[in-house]
Amino acid sequence: MATFDATTRTNLWSPVRIAAFAVGAVFLLVGVLGFIPGITTDYDTIDWAGHHSEAMLLGVFQVSILHNIVHLAFGAAGLLASRTANAAVGFLIGGGVIYLALWLYGLIVDQASSANFVPVNTADNWLHFGLGVGMVVLGFALPRLTEGRRHTGLLN
Repeated sequence: MATFDATTRTNLWSPVRIAAFAVGAVFLLVGVLGFIPGITTDYDTIDWAGHHSEAMLLGVFQVSILHNIVHLAFGAAGLLASRTANAAVGFLIGGGVIYLALWLYGLIVDQASSANFVPVNTADNWLHFGLGVGMVVLGFALPRLTEGRRHTGLLN
């Protein structure tokens, strides 16, 4: 039975590493865009954290300085994790689980309360759900896809 070996040259640009890099790059982009007035509406109301921030990325997603920094940190983590297949899998699955937890948090927390420190709104919640599911699926499916292609001789 073939095994997935993260150290072989055939994994130089494996699908899971490319996915972690792409997800990380998107998170970095979103983190930067959250600090750009115009792309983030009501930028003059941005707060460090909490539900009082009325700044909205693309006019839809509620953001704060903390929220943007979290995106930047996830982006950097994704780029670093893309260096090896095992780290990429860990980033995608672990990050996906974190985003699913954030989705649940957003569903439970009263958006007008001080407990909404991230902050999140309904659009954020459903984006977090999609990100979480997508990242977990990529983290589980892509290494198996690579292993299957290698086992059948399609990937040397």
